[in-house]
Formats: sequence, C-alpha cells, structure tokens
Amino acid sequence: MQRLQAFKYELMPNGEQARDMRRFAGSCRFVYNKALALQKSNYEAGGKFVGYVAMANLLPEWKKEFHWLKESPSQTLQHALKNLERAYKNFFEKRADFPRFKRKGMGDSFRFPQGFEIDQANSRIKLPKLGWIKYRDSRDILGEAKNITVSQSGGKWFASIQTEREVEQPVPVATSAIGIDMGIARFATLSDGTFVAPLNSFKKHEARLKRYQRAMSRKVKFSKNWQKAKRRVQTIHTRIGNARRDFLHKTTTTISKNHAMVAIEDLKVRNMSKSAKGNADKAGKNVAAKSGLNKSILDQGWFEFRRQLEYKLNWNGGMLVAVSPQYTSQTCPACGHVAKENRQTQAKFECVDCGHTDNADVVGALNILARGHRVAACGEEGSGLARKRKTKPASVKQELTEATRREVTHV
Repeated sequence: MQRLQAFKYELMPNGEQARDMRRFAGSCRFVYNKALALQKSNYEAGGKFVGYVAMANLLPEWKKEFHWLKESPSQTLQHALKNLERAYKNFFEKRADFPRFKRKGMGDSFRFPQGFEIDQANSRIKLPKLGWIKYRDSRDILGEAKNITVSQSGGKWFASIQTEREVEQPVPVATSAIGIDMGIARFATLSDGTFVAPLNSFKKHEARLKRYQRAMSRKVKFSKNWQKAKRRVQTIHTRIGNARRDFLHKTTTTISKNHAMVAIEDLKVRNMSKSAKGNADKAGKNVAAKSGLNKSILDQGWFEFRRQLEYKLNWNGGMLVAVSPQYTSQTCPACGHVAKENRQTQAKFECVDCGHTDNADVVGALNILARGHRVAACGEEGSGLARKRKTKPASVKQELTEATRREVTHV
C-alpha cells in the first residue's frame, strides 16, 4: 500500500535567508488576499467562480504591477492560489467557513512542489532562491520527497517534507476492540474501565497568558516594547500547542498499537463549541458558562485526537468506527433501558429499571463499543435502538440487551 507521511524539522537559516523567507511568505499572503478580493468582487458583480487556471494567468500582470513579486519563486505564488481554491472547495462542501483574508504573522508559509534537494548526510536542504539551509536532523526521512512546506511559528522556521513510499499491507498485532467516550473531566474513558486524564494545556498557561496579553495591550502598537511583549505571548501559545500535540500523539499511538478496532463517538466539535451569545434581538442564556465549556472542549483537541487515531490505526492495520453519540450515557449496558434519570450526576450512572451502577463515562464507552460492533458487522448506526423512551418493543429490547451483555462479558 502507498503511505503518505510528513517529516517536520526546524530550520537554521542565516540572516539573509530568514529575510528572504519572510519576503516569500509575504508575497504568497499578498497573492492569496488579492485573489480572494477579486473572487468576492466578481461574485458581487454576478460572475461565476474563477478557477485556478484563470487566476494563475493573472500572475504575470500582477508581477508587472508589483515588481517585488518577481523576487519570489513562481511555484510558491501559484500554490497560494491553489490553497485559495481548496479553501473555496471546502466552503462549498460545508467542511469549513468562508475563506478569510490572511494577516501578517498568522500562518506565514509557502510551498515548493519541486526544484528542491535534500542532503540527509549533512542535514541540509536546498530550496529555490534560498540555497542550502541547515536543519535539525531529529529522524531519518523515509520515502521519496514530494513537496516541502516552509512555515514560521513562534519566531522559528520549519520545513515539513511530505514523502511517499510503498509499504506492505499492515496486519494488526493486537486483536482487541475498545470503545472510547470523550469528555472534559476525563479526556478519554475506555470500555475496559481505564481512562486518560486530560492535559488542559491552555488552562495551565491561561493566567500567565492573560498577564502577558494585558501587558501587551498597554504598549504603543508596533513599538519595540510592543514587539517584545508580542513575542512573549507567541511563546506561550507555541508552548500550549506543542504540549497538546505531544499529548495527543502519545495517547493515540498507545491506543492504535494495542487495539485492532476502536469505536468512537461521531462528535460535531464545531457545533458543540458554538457561542451562546445570540444576537441583539434574542440574547443567549448562560453565556459565561457556555463560554467556559467551549474553552474546555477546544482545549482537549477532540478533532485532532480522532484524526491522528484514524491514520495511525490504518498504518497498523486497525480500524476506526465512528458511531452516533445519542443516548450513549443514558442507556443501561445491562438491560438496555434508556432514560435521562439513569445518569444522576456527571460521573454516576444507576439504571432506574434494573439497578445497574457504574461510572457514567464507562457506561458510555461500553455502549459506544456495542454500537461499533454493529456498525462494523452490518453497517447499522445503532442510534435507532437507543430511542429516548421507557417502553420498547420486546424484540428491540431483547436484541439490545443481548448485544450489550455480550460486550460487558467480553470486557
């Protein structure tokens, strides 16, 4: 099978190279914003969406008007237009919000799809119009390099090298299946009774971040002291992101190596973390509480956890199954009774029908695993068996009871 994998390294450019990279990133940002403005004005005039080819044909004219664009490699500017086209495609397919203009210092990057060289023996990379640049060689590059993306984060430059290679079809070493219930008090609760405690990276640095942001707001904008304060804020954000990514990578690697099938809730994080402010006509309720909940949800990194878990399971020959999250914490795994009263508190579950007691998160993980088995076996979502009613047809209740009891016995 074919495997695409990225290897990221910190670059060590000299002063001239760092200056040129800032210029390249700025040129790509300018082209992206100019193309976006053109797309918006064209839409307001009643025109159709302008594709990449037609937009790329405008680059020579822009270079004549803005001579400094000629200093940047043409392929990086072309790829900025491809990024805009991809952003529009994601918007049209309802995978992302409408494209926004890029700001200086926010996600500065540019990509070389060709024309580069990699010298692993001497830990250096040759990039067009930049020459050879040393990098911190932390691990070997496996496969054929297809493109290199240069980006800036926290005042440092990084090179992400995407490679392609053929590997044998993986066969899972592990044979067990597990269900995972995501939460705030517990980051991930497994159906075997174990759980992973949350890292809360943002929460740990929130007080210091507020202090640095307050100090930054009192400085004269764009002054030297303001620049120093901004760098301190960026350092905190970089530390938060690095800690969160490290935590997620270690957790997903452990789970993917020890289990052949993982069932997880199909959570819509974007909808769950929407603001409750409302509008001028209709104000929201419990805005402060909802804001704190949104902050905790985003601090966990649920979407990134699922993304990493999916591709790592594929690499190990495993399988990720996403199931409906409806009533997973209100369904009794022993008798199949569904009721809101079953979950008395955040952590306590006690069935009002049969008296079964357990941790509510463990109960949710057991139900998720049972639904995962049904989805993997016959494509059934499982949510239809968990309707919020106290009486069910005998056949449906018996089917749910037998399925959940088998999971409890297996675990």
